[in-house]
This record gives sequence, C-alpha cells and structure tokens, in this order.
Amino acid sequence: MIIKSLKLNQFRNYETLELEFHPGTNLFFGDNAQGKTNILESVYLCGTSRSHKGSKDREMIRFGQEEAHICMRLEKKAVEFRIDMHLKKNRAKGIAVGGVPVKKAGDLIGIGNFIFFSPEDLNLIKNGPSERRRFLDMELCQLDRIYLFHLTSYSKALAQRNRLLKDIMFHPEYEEMLDVWDQQIARYGKELIARRGQFVQELNDILGKIHRRLSGGREELSVSYEKHTEAETFEEDLKKSREKDLRTCMTNCGPHRDDLCFTVHDVDIRRYGSQGQQRTAALSLKLAEIEIVKQHIKDTPVLLLDDVLSELDANRQRYLLENIHDIQTLITCTGIDHFVENHFKIDRLFRVKAGTAAMETL
Repeated sequence: MIIKSLKLNQFRNYETLELEFHPGTNLFFGDNAQGKTNILESVYLCGTSRSHKGSKDREMIRFGQEEAHICMRLEKKAVEFRIDMHLKKNRAKGIAVGGVPVKKAGDLIGIGNFIFFSPEDLNLIKNGPSERRRFLDMELCQLDRIYLFHLTSYSKALAQRNRLLKDIMFHPEYEEMLDVWDQQIARYGKELIARRGQFVQELNDILGKIHRRLSGGREELSVSYEKHTEAETFEEDLKKSREKDLRTCMTNCGPHRDDLCFTVHDVDIRRYGSQGQQRTAALSLKLAEIEIVKQHIKDTPVLLLDDVLSELDANRQRYLLENIHDIQTLITCTGIDHFVENHFKIDRLFRVKAGTAAMETL
C-alpha cells in the first residue's frame, strides 16, 4: 500500500498544501515548529479518523477558520482510493470514500494501514499502563472492524456506568440500574479481553526474534498480557467490586485497567530495566507491529516516523532503516546531514518552512 498524494486546506498551520509522494522514502526536513509533524498527523487522521495525539477536531482546524479539509489518494493492490475528510468546529467530521459519504469512522478500516512512530513511543515501556493500552487499541482498531465496534461500545457503556455511580451519591435509589450497565460492559469487555489476548500472542511470537537481532543476541524479550479480570469472571468481579465503585464513583474492574508486561530474562523492564533496554524494547515493539500488519493485510503499511531517528544511536538507526526499506515511509527530521553521511537512501525530499513544504532536488 502507498499514499500517492495529499491535499490540505486550513489544517493546523497550513492554509493550503499539495504533495505527491514517492513509493519509497519521503523525507521532510526543517526547523522545529514549522509544520512537519502536522503533515504526518493529517495522513494518520485521514486514514484512521483519529489523531495520533488524541487531538479534537476543532484543535486541528487552522486558527480563525471554521473548517478544515484533507484529501488523500491511496493505492492498495492496484486499486486506487480517495479519502476526503472535513473537520468542523462544532459538528462531527464528515468522511467520504470515493466521493461517497460514510456513516461512521469504522468504514475506513481495511482501506489503509498506518503505523505512527514518534519519540514518545520510545517511552512506551516505562510510561504508565494507559500508554500501552493505547498502543493495543490503536493497532487492533486498524486491523479489526469488530474490535473497534466492541471498544467503542465498551467505552460508551463504561462512561454511562461511571456517570450513574456519581448520580447514586445523590440518588441512592438509582443503584438497581447498575445491573443493566454491568451486563453491557461485561458483554463488550469479554470480547476486548479475548481479542487482546490473541494479539499479544501474535506479537510475542515476532517480538522475541526482532529484539534478539537488535540486541546482538544478548537479550531475550517477551511480552505478556496482564488482564485486570478474566473474561469468564468479569461480570462476577464487577459485582464484587461494586462497593468500592460506589465509594470511589468509578468502575475499578475491567479491561480499561489492563496492561502489558515486558520482560528480559524474567526481569520486568518496565520497573527495573535501564533506559537503553526500555528504548530498545520499544523499537522492537514498533518493528514487530509492522510485521504483524504485513501478515494480517498481506500487504505493507505506510510508516510515519516523526523525528525518531534523532532519539536513536547510530546502530539502532541503521537497524530501523534497514528493516523498512520495502515499505513507503514518511520521515520528519531537522536536518539531512546524517542521512547523507551514512548513505541512507532518500527518494523524495521536502523542505518544510512556516506552513509550506517544497520538494527539493536530491
């Protein structure tokens, strides 16, 4: 799969922008705060309906404007797709594929696959559980339309249950309504737990091999799924947790509290690993993510690298670039000297400055 072109109108700091991409490596360079990351964000947003940063639609519309528009052309297995996305300040975004409006964001699943890799991802191992759950959800939502439905349904039911728990403080008679929401979050939560377990197993099969090569054979990395509750006992565990839930006014049990555990030689590197170990494990995780996507879609995803190379040493940089040579990549950086010095291949070069991106001769 490749992105052929991108058009932006009133998105972030871009009034208008039109880009044609190369199927190989596309490099965007320029000073900080010029708009490099915004280009990658627009690609990810248009392909998945979500900002990689979790930004709201109104935050991505250019200051002083009411709407923004993104148009992206993709080619997948010799079939071309056009995705149009309209962001509106006070209304839900509008999405069309091939000029035909789609009713929900889930209809984008299966058209394109994108992997976003930012410097923040290098802290994925040492950061809190919410970051690791977000990693799981972002990838599974792209691969599995049913998972997206279950996650969306679970999140809505969870929010309703938490709201009810707060209301019960002032209206104790509402407590009997909790049974309804217990059934709902248990129904969807069981599906999340089962699918996450399958994904982590797939991930583990690939992750160890990649990390072994990346660490020069010195480390054996494995990942395990730390379920907060088992699918079979979820509804019963909710009942056991009800007293605490009523006291804290929140749902304390469920897959919204799951985590991933990363171990090297049986040592939990979330807590006891060095920073180097944690960052190498995070790099292994992103590379494993690429391989899983390839296996699932029988094609290649598009890789979005947002100033990641500056955070890696020379060996890890080389390993990363050598392992992505066969997929279309969009890379942002502040300068190109390192690429030139190390003879890394650049297929198309863009200079980004103050909301403009101009192609330059290599």
